[in-house]
Amino acid sequence: MIIRRLIPAVIVLGTMVGVADVRASDELAPYGTAKVDMHKYETINAVFDVNYEDPKKLNILYNFILNTKKQLKGKMIVVTHGPELRLFAKENYVKYQAVVDKLAELSKDGVEFRMCNNAMRAAGYSADDMHGFITVVPAGFPEIAHLQSMGYRYINPAPLSVRGVRYIEHPELQSKQ
Repeated sequence: MIIRRLIPAVIVLGTMVGVADVRASDELAPYGTAKVDMHKYETINAVFDVNYEDPKKLNILYNFILNTKKQLKGKMIVVTHGPELRLFAKENYVKYQAVVDKLAELSKDGVEFRMCNNAMRAAGYSADDMHGFITVVPAGFPEIAHLQSMGYRYINPAPLSVRGVRYIEHPELQSKQ
């Protein structure tokens, strides 16, 4: 007898919870849901303007280039002219080997790495100090401008990873993945 009385109450309670979930969902999404447009891109050449304080952030650059190259299918050129250039110095290979090897792999796949001569000299290096997949050019910004004049599209990749950023606000969701 008690169970017969509880069943309708449980059904009503379950329905109310479902309504509350819908209402909460509507409150959290007043602008609806994102559209998806996974279109193809035409072939586009791109130049990456790289000036990173921390050479280890070039791990992120590796992924940016890989993903961009896959989508655009054009030529990719990296112009480096900041403190990260020390990563490309042979004397620092042991310290940065994992990243250097990844970037050298990109070079083998056709990505060009160009380094600003002015920045390199100001940092105390010469071309002889750099790995063989680097091409030293007169100056970084003029090189970027030159490439843009040849139709290359400018990309300034900030070294910020988005990996796991959702879980900053909602750590409870991470365990569900």
